[in-house]
Amino acid sequence: MLLLLRQLFGIEEDFAFDAEKQRKGLELLLGSPDAIIMVAKEDKTVMAMGTAQLVISTAEGGPSLLIEDVVVRPDRQNLGIGARLLQTLGEWGATKGARRMQLLADRSNAPARGFYQHAGWQQTQLICLRKFHRERNNT
Repeated sequence: MLLLLRQLFGIEEDFAFDAEKQRKGLELLLGSPDAIIMVAKEDKTVMAMGTAQLVISTAEGGPSLLIEDVVVRPDRQNLGIGARLLQTLGEWGATKGARRMQLLADRSNAPARGFYQHAGWQQTQLICLRKFHRERNNT
């Protein structure tokens, strides 16, 4: 999974691959009852992955599914693996009461944006903003 995340973060302009951070994130997802990591494997090799976690949406009046880290190995793209992965993540969210799915796509990643549009996802008028907490001095 770390190799797939390296591939993904090599495309995304806002994130840089850091194996230790990504390993920690995967461990946190695996330990949460409100999150899931799904993979598509061929033999024993991971070909694709996606993560999802529940958040509470006041707009929906209940859970919403935040999907992240959707990535398919380049040699396995255009085979329907990504679409099946998104569908399965959505089905998991529905069993948890999620009323909506949401995800972020890199603005400059036209193939990914085309894939999501083809899969029925709609672009919203919202933009993503972020701010990092300053690290605390532990002295």
